[in-house]
Amino acid sequence: MQSSGHRFRDIEHHPLLAENDSYDSSSSEADMADRVWFIRDGCGMVCAVMTWFLVVYADFVVTFVMLLPSKDFWYSVINGVLFNCLAVLALSSHLRTMLTDPGAVPKGNATKEYMESLQLKPGEVIYKCPKCCSIKPERAHHCSICKRCIRKMDHHCPWVNNCVGEKNQRFFVLFTMYIALISAHALILCGFQFFSCVRGQWTECSDFSPPVTVILMVFLCLEGFLFLTFTAVMFGTQIHSICNDETEIERLKSEKPTWERRLRWEGMKSVFGGQPSLLWINPFAGFRIRQLLLRAKKGGPEFSV
Repeated sequence: MQSSGHRFRDIEHHPLLAENDSYDSSSSEADMADRVWFIRDGCGMVCAVMTWFLVVYADFVVTFVMLLPSKDFWYSVINGVLFNCLAVLALSSHLRTMLTDPGAVPKGNATKEYMESLQLKPGEVIYKCPKCCSIKPERAHHCSICKRCIRKMDHHCPWVNNCVGEKNQRFFVLFTMYIALISAHALILCGFQFFSCVRGQWTECSDFSPPVTVILMVFLCLEGFLFLTFTAVMFGTQIHSICNDETEIERLKSEKPTWERRLRWEGMKSVFGGQPSLLWINPFAGFRIRQLLLRAKKGGPEFSV
């Protein structure tokens, strides 16, 4: 861990915990890896539920208002399969972002025993977070909502009820990408549907009455436009941050890099893993149901389902 002047602006320098201070070994990283990560934040849980509700609403309008009543069979099948596949990928990416440990530093590991195990060089400076009593790695920041220090913390996003950090940034990027795609797809379908209904004078263009059809589609257009704008901008900023190896917090604080930057493709490889392939856009990559079921049996203040 390198010593750098800018760290003194981020945290308060405190003495290490004494030998008789409590440190629960169950907070070790090995134990953390065996538990499901879930943040018990009221605002975040409401936002996460709203995200799912809006995606399900869009799927309902696209499927039952626009596609099923259509007389063009292949138009309905192709767009229905495409939209629902993108929706499943978006919601899967959302779940992976929300339930993946973003890179939390174990609480209370600032003990003399732990310090001795690090085998630090003489004069090497390390820092302790006074809020979670942990040794703060380089580029880690404390999140007041997660109540933990997060490695390479980019920001805390209430829509996924989690921090975006070192271990779940990939899933967050996929989430924004797939939401932007289904939003654009929904807007295109709405345009075709309005044109078809107006041309047919609102007869047989939907199984719902014209007023209900208009209300449902107008709300879908507003939702699609807002989601497309927000997620497209967020997707662009995330890709820019990855290619420049700079988190949003580091950019806002104008922190000078004390680490060796991974630029462009090297940064993308470090986040998405390996050479470019279809696995980069697959939110199910590395997912194992058996591990999830075993982890769900364990609980805790930050790790629960």
